[in-house]
Amino acid sequence: MPKPAKKSTRAHGQATSAVGGQIKADLVFNKDFGQHILKNPLIIQGIVDKAAIRSSDTVLEIGPGTGNLTVKMLERAKKVVACEVDPRMAAELQKRVMGTEYQRKLQLIMGDVLKNQLPYFDVCVANMPYQISSPFVFKILMHRPMFRCAILMFQREFAQRLLAKPGDALYCRLSVNTQLLARVDHVMKVGKNNFRPPPKVESSVVRIEPHNPPPPIDFEEWDGLLRIVFGRKNKTLAACFKTKINLKMLERNYRVLCAASKPPIPVADDFDIKGLILEVLEANGFLDKRAKQLDVDDFLRMLNAFNAANIRFR
Repeated sequence: MPKPAKKSTRAHGQATSAVGGQIKADLVFNKDFGQHILKNPLIIQGIVDKAAIRSSDTVLEIGPGTGNLTVKMLERAKKVVACEVDPRMAAELQKRVMGTEYQRKLQLIMGDVLKNQLPYFDVCVANMPYQISSPFVFKILMHRPMFRCAILMFQREFAQRLLAKPGDALYCRLSVNTQLLARVDHVMKVGKNNFRPPPKVESSVVRIEPHNPPPPIDFEEWDGLLRIVFGRKNKTLAACFKTKINLKMLERNYRVLCAASKPPIPVADDFDIKGLILEVLEANGFLDKRAKQLDVDDFLRMLNAFNAANIRFR
């Protein structure tokens, strides 16, 4: 007995995109790229409005997908530079603007945005794949010349980490590093049903405005300190610095710096780096503090105190 024909249904992972006024539904989303297309026009308009795009602006968009957000930004910007890793999505976006007034205003860059050199831009807008969220945030914050602002959509927990304050459960090295370099504000929550296909978690949009001028510090040195204190953020700072691996690294850095000084600073064979570290912490009121309690200004004061004692973190 022949089997009854199955009803035709659209695959859950397929995209619907407007091309030449017709609906195309043959794009299968690639989970490796974290593809979730934002489909709610109200959310899209809200993101564009918060970006405050000017007619003279160049906008950098990461992962344009089929162009729902891109087209709205092309209406306002002088130029949109869209970075896309998936050639199928790039082709759909090109078809969508072909023959329109927006074609000349769109520039597509193919490839991994983390490996490519970023072009000049005034504003960045992106629906970020989770797996590149953290490295991308620091890539744009280190980008020169500086941009005006970024409106970025992240998984909600990641966004909460960016926004977390001292004492919050999610306060971490990411929070401090981001807030050192930029002002971060929450823009809106975005439910999973606003995407196709729906992700497993909720999302949030944040606005990042880099501090201009940037703080005059060596970021690698700064981050080296944070790696130590947030490696065990619930422990006292004294306990964080007492681990053998940290003491060995800090003593090596101390000896190298003293040897390179002019004139060289003599260091005894039995020099006790742990004693010097604890002395600096106690003198500045940090001995019994925990990383989760301290803000950016506290960490800046701590770094300056260590550097004054010739203790370096890189």
